[in-house]
Amino acid sequence: MILSKIFTIYVNSKAKVFFGFLKGALMKNHFKKIVESLLASTDIKINGQRPWDIQIHEEKLYQRILRHGYLGLGESYMDGWWDAENLDQLFQKLLANHAEEKIKGLAMTFISTRAKLLNIQKKKRAYRIGEKHYDLGNDLFKLMLDKGMNYSCAYWKGAEDLDQAQEAKLDLICRKIGLEPGMKVLDIGCGWGGFAKYAAEKYKAEIVGITVSTEQANLAREVCTNFPVEIRLQDYRSLKEKFNRIISIGMFEHVGYKNYRAFMQVVFDCLHDDGLFLLQTIGNNLETVIGDSWMDKYIFPDSMTPSPTHITRAVERLFIIEDWHNFGADYDRTLMAWYNNFNRNWELISRNRKYDTRFYRMWKYYLLSCAGSSRSRKFQLWQIVFSKKGIPGGYESIR
Repeated sequence: MILSKIFTIYVNSKAKVFFGFLKGALMKNHFKKIVESLLASTDIKINGQRPWDIQIHEEKLYQRILRHGYLGLGESYMDGWWDAENLDQLFQKLLANHAEEKIKGLAMTFISTRAKLLNIQKKKRAYRIGEKHYDLGNDLFKLMLDKGMNYSCAYWKGAEDLDQAQEAKLDLICRKIGLEPGMKVLDIGCGWGGFAKYAAEKYKAEIVGITVSTEQANLAREVCTNFPVEIRLQDYRSLKEKFNRIISIGMFEHVGYKNYRAFMQVVFDCLHDDGLFLLQTIGNNLETVIGDSWMDKYIFPDSMTPSPTHITRAVERLFIIEDWHNFGADYDRTLMAWYNNFNRNWELISRNRKYDTRFYRMWKYYLLSCAGSSRSRKFQLWQIVFSKKGIPGGYESIR
């Protein structure tokens, strides 16, 4: 009797292991078929021969993508679970075919809920983005960006290289706001002082630049030492002064939709009645309240891109929109130039900061996925000019 029970338990345990294994194998195959079908709809093949095809090194990838969406996709790339010869092309195809909407994952749901319930870009968290991203090290950004260290989309019309394209962008901004000698200009999110130095040197303006990054502030002060430029470590919500012109380049993505109106009110209060405000920002075709889950965790915490309705709602009864210029296609070329600089200088970058292979894969994924996003035209790049009371006779659009 005892031997019979032992035999029965043994057989049942073996059966449970066997059927558990069979169930696992079937589920893995099921996950693979779902991902394979999703990718096929975007002209991406698993282990295919084309530069944008995905090469799988770990079979658990399929389940990770379906459970965690874009966060799982990005983290698994950082972990070496998959590769693609041209990441930018892969993401162009994914986003052009709206594949991201099908693989958002649980992480996206959590971030969305948090963004709706909380003001995650509130004032006491203002310096978090500086500490997490912009304070990674000036040496990294020096080796990746142009000579003026401009960390926003360049303007490539007539330009042959990144330095020319970034200078063309700065000059375009100065001309759009009608900058003249002696004008006092506020630069919200001044970065490493690229615009401040250019406007002070070329247009003889006086600049106040604010940033939430200690590393940026320190270097910007060095860069602008011999010019009428004041660089402050300051959040925009504490501004109480008047300026002839106000500009903000690539900072609005960190403001958050719950603060857009407050941001515009601060700009309105700080701008003289006859002044102009120019906003340069990445733009989203759709109105959302969150950014990408992987980007939120690893690159730009608490960031999001505004939609046209976000901006128009925020400026109602405050500003007149004088000009809205979209050159989003230029961001693709800018990001590819940054990636080429980063990749070419990787040995020096890693030696300076002792960054490891995982950081390299993270940064490569960041730059090339964003290039693909811009190329798919999912995201735009806007320069918008605002006035308080309208320009007498109308505003002359400058391109």
